[in-house]
Amino acid sequence: MEEGTGIVKHILLGKFKDGLSEEQVEEYIKGYASLVNLVPSMKAFRWGKDVSIENMHQGFTHVFESTFESTEGIAEYLTHPDHVKFANMLLPQLEKVIVVDYKPTAVQL
Repeated sequence: MEEGTGIVKHILLGKFKDGLSEEQVEEYIKGYASLVNLVPSMKAFRWGKDVSIENMHQGFTHVFESTFESTEGIAEYLTHPDHVKFANMLLPQLEKVIVVDYKPTAVQL
């Protein structure tokens, strides 16, 4: 991963396991969102459900986007006790998961 400062997005694509109620899923989403108030390096959080008509989601249903000011901020987040505790609760509830970190780059035309 490229080191240094500059906005970095941490994207988690997931599919919750069958059998979880909508209320349970909502509680996991609220728990994820609460990390922005607990982990100083996490600057913003957004999430959404797949609404694409292309049917290329490969079974992934939820997208979670966290914003950091640097790759070092993501490293701090990954080892922060509140993130570790939450991840240990969330990950077993996901049937599928992919995580990608990237630095947004504008295209100059």
